[in-house]
Amino acid sequence: MTITADPETNGSNDYSVIGTRPIRHDGVEKVTGQARYGEDVNIPGMLFGKILRSPHAHAIIKKIDPSRALALPGVEAVVTSEELLQTSGKAVDLGEGAMINPKFLSNNILAGEKALYKGHAIAGIAAISPHLAEHALDLIDVEYEVLPAVLDAKEAMKDGAPILHERLATFDNIFVRPGGLKNDDDQTKPSNVSIHFVFETGDLKKGFKDADVVVEREYHTKPVHQGYIEPHAATAMWNRDGKVTIWSSSQGHFTMREQTALVLGLPVSQVKAIQMEIGGGFGGKTLTYLEPVAVLLSKKTGKPVKVSMSRAEVFQGSGPTSGGYINIKIGATKDGRITAAEAVMMYEAGAFPGSPVIAGSQCIFGPYNLENARVEGYDIVVNSPKVAAYRAPGAPAAAFAAETAIDELAEKLNIDPLDLRLLNAAQEGTRR
Repeated sequence: MTITADPETNGSNDYSVIGTRPIRHDGVEKVTGQARYGEDVNIPGMLFGKILRSPHAHAIIKKIDPSRALALPGVEAVVTSEELLQTSGKAVDLGEGAMINPKFLSNNILAGEKALYKGHAIAGIAAISPHLAEHALDLIDVEYEVLPAVLDAKEAMKDGAPILHERLATFDNIFVRPGGLKNDDDQTKPSNVSIHFVFETGDLKKGFKDADVVVEREYHTKPVHQGYIEPHAATAMWNRDGKVTIWSSSQGHFTMREQTALVLGLPVSQVKAIQMEIGGGFGGKTLTYLEPVAVLLSKKTGKPVKVSMSRAEVFQGSGPTSGGYINIKIGATKDGRITAAEAVMMYEAGAFPGSPVIAGSQCIFGPYNLENARVEGYDIVVNSPKVAAYRAPGAPAAAFAAETAIDELAEKLNIDPLDLRLLNAAQEGTRR
């Protein structure tokens, strides 16, 4: 590598970082196969856990009978949502502004009254081998009352759409995390919209009136999974002193520890999280799925329990990024000055509130200096796995929609797309 001298360093090439090849601290372990991942945990006497998942996208769980499975030699325990802490649904502050609804968190780990998506976890089982645990899943009898399902954001917003959560509150404040429940005496009509907000500045109507060219389009994106190489795995050991040790493939072991303690009703100080190497995550391993189930199974059996997902289960039971609809309308004068821009963003959150629509709305027109603009956002629950982060959550879909419209606007104006962007680019001090 050739390094050109910087005149400000008096011709010296004594850089401490540039031109060097730092040694990766984890490189040797990974290339020699010594690195230990979540699936590599192996403790003497360990049992193997599996998850029973709903075959229905939307169904009332009327009865779970594990008796046939428990009668099978080698099967040692079955757990359901009844063994998780039963909460009211009041949001809890996890610190630094991170609010979470423990009822929704708990119900995503193990379904409560209803299964809300195909692949929703219903029960966990522990046995002396993974093959036996897999076989025993078929012996857990579940009685379902199948309900109509809704899988699309627009359909979920319509009158008469199947309702996922009868008491879901619709907020209009972006500083309140989606996922609240109505009071018992609230008679507001149920909805699948957990948050609806509007950002606006200037005079949008006048801005479009002043435009010589207007582009108006709708963009539709589908949920996309992160596709990490390593499936989820978690091993838990409930010690005799009541303290818990968890080995996990989670991206956020502090968050996982807090959420596991929350849904189990344990002090955080009693939960020890040991972070294993991660075979990819890209944001998708920030949610908690297996760890509380492994803890409950370990508590019941008195033995360490490892619960792992298969590749199919990763796609069925863990969160992709949001799909949804984005409507864009942009107007400009003949010389390329954007006079008005409007976006309506309908993001699918999956079965529980919390899509990245707020983050997407804050960046959709972020690169531009706009006098007249309006952004409207919706967080919408549908019968699919709760979404998770995926590399700049909410932003890629927003950028795709806005920048595609900008390209079309440039074509109609016969202006180079880069020149159009530079002409309208945000400068230091520009307000969004």
